[in-house]
Amino acid sequence: MPNEMNQPSPARTFSQGISWLAQSLALMRMQPARLLLIAVFMQVILGLTQLPLIGMLIIVSVPALSAGVLEAFDVTSRGRPPGLNLLFRPLTSGTHTGRLFLLGLLVFAVGIISISLMLSGNEQLLDPEMVSRIEQGDMNAITELDQDSLSKMVVAFLVGISISGTLSYFTIPLIWFGNRRLGSGLVEGIKALVIHWRPFLMLALGLFVICIPVILVTGVLVRLAGSGGVLSVVVMGCVMILLLAFQMLLFATEYCAFRDIFGVGERGEPPPEAEDQLVA
Repeated sequence: MPNEMNQPSPARTFSQGISWLAQSLALMRMQPARLLLIAVFMQVILGLTQLPLIGMLIIVSVPALSAGVLEAFDVTSRGRPPGLNLLFRPLTSGTHTGRLFLLGLLVFAVGIISISLMLSGNEQLLDPEMVSRIEQGDMNAITELDQDSLSKMVVAFLVGISISGTLSYFTIPLIWFGNRRLGSGLVEGIKALVIHWRPFLMLALGLFVICIPVILVTGVLVRLAGSGGVLSVVVMGCVMILLLAFQMLLFATEYCAFRDIFGVGERGEPPPEAEDQLVA
């Protein structure tokens, strides 16, 4: 079970951000197949958000699923193979589940409010039919937007993601690994981000450098997929693996940064299925 941990250490230097990135890449290399499988299952679950009723439940469970991914990296860092069941462990952890669901509701509400404020006054983006088409991934709906509306939508999306990410970045592991309540986790998490801004700036730069070839390779592969046939399926599979690998790298950097700043105490041995089986 999660346990108490030390208080955050003194402010880190710029170079620590690169260290977190290097540690994250090393973690990824330890169990790449298992970690990618966990990422695939998480994306399958998140793909159900378009379903009525179930979709809302999945949205508010994102912090709990994220805690499961961080748990998988913690198990990996301790030299054990991460099982797929780790993704769902925070969803069945009693007190922690409630706190993580509350965080999910908070992040969702803040994200909706911030995006709504950013889009206020734009009739095109507030049109229910247009919003529904965009939510369903209709690319034609996006192309129908004028330049001003498109720019406003992108900015609003980025602002919403930034605010939500700031609220949850350290709060999720503080609740899961540190038994923090939601309020104290939010305060400690945001405070840590402010104190340690230097390494996070360097980490962002490092991730940006890695992101450039990822975008270029993805663009080339998408063009190849346009040829159709079996090649298209293979190429899109490669694109999916590439994007999921980058997503897991982001989770790995979050875990490494949290472990360095707050520390993660010794954990009890996992159940046999978590260590010996890929799927519980």
